[in-house]
Amino acid sequence: MRAGLTHRRAIIVGAGQSGLAVAAALSAEGLRPQHEFVVIDAASTGQRSWSSRWYSMELLSDARHSALSPRRLLGDQRRHPRVDEMADYLTFVEAGLGVETVWGIQATGVEHRGNGSTLLLSTTAGEVQTRNVICATGAAAHPRIPEWASLLTVPGVVLHSSEYLYPKQIPAGDVLIVGGGNSGVQLARELSASHTVTLSVRTRRQHRPAMSYPAAAGERVPLFSRERRPEPVFGDSYEQLRRAGVTIAAAVQDAAGAVVTFADGTQASPRSVILATGYTPGDDWLPESARVDRPRRTLTGLPGLFVAGMPQYGGRGSDTLAGVWKDATTIAQHIINRP
Repeated sequence: MRAGLTHRRAIIVGAGQSGLAVAAALSAEGLRPQHEFVVIDAASTGQRSWSSRWYSMELLSDARHSALSPRRLLGDQRRHPRVDEMADYLTFVEAGLGVETVWGIQATGVEHRGNGSTLLLSTTAGEVQTRNVICATGAAAHPRIPEWASLLTVPGVVLHSSEYLYPKQIPAGDVLIVGGGNSGVQLARELSASHTVTLSVRTRRQHRPAMSYPAAAGERVPLFSRERRPEPVFGDSYEQLRRAGVTIAAAVQDAAGAVVTFADGTQASPRSVILATGYTPGDDWLPESARVDRPRRTLTGLPGLFVAGMPQYGGRGSDTLAGVWKDATTIAQHIINRP
């Protein structure tokens, strides 16, 4: 294990928005980066996930709601920042905090060791003991791929939205976008100018104006019905996409070769397919007990192990830049008050 990780009060796993929010909150409590706490990340130096999003992507939130509390974005606060701007912004935050992220180290497990309060963090660089570990590896860490996708063979390309960069990446012809959430809607709008687009929607989502984000962001569970409602779509509605020439289809039920079967029994043979089917969280390296037992916000069943930036641990909006600060300050208070 690298000497720079040993004998630290806390290790933050993940140098994205969630990890830097926790770093900022710990700094505000008087803890010094590289001394009392350290940040590690599995990516190559500086390669945060914002760097890999499609080129034209803009945040759903405006600049005022797209910054961590200690460091605001400069410029017009009404604009919607681009993803390349966000990558630069997080580097700016990192430098301002004096954080020197240790890149290229992936966390693989964490467990309680001995009779005290020590945790053993397992990484690709070895094992290290620490009092506190913060999982900040993201609510959207791994692309979610439907089972039927492996049965699909098309003349063009099949890729997840995480691999999409720009329209010319998609061969000419018709393209099926699977997923009626915000990514699917945005990609349908962009590609409608150059391709024949069909958007497959499993659950029709409520449409909200862009200005209502982030207050309306995230999945909702109404108080009385307890039936989960998916995040609304912001900006374009399905009807606006229709007027732009996009065909709205039912959910994809199955695929075989070049043929896709929808839930209403209709079929299509698209030239290319983009899977805007979401992501799974980056908590897969945590022990099962920690993922099941979540006593309070950001806490897990393993004392000293905290999670930042994932709604299932923190609450609705934890995966947004505006919302993660509440997770971060809660975690910092727990760490300061731990005996």
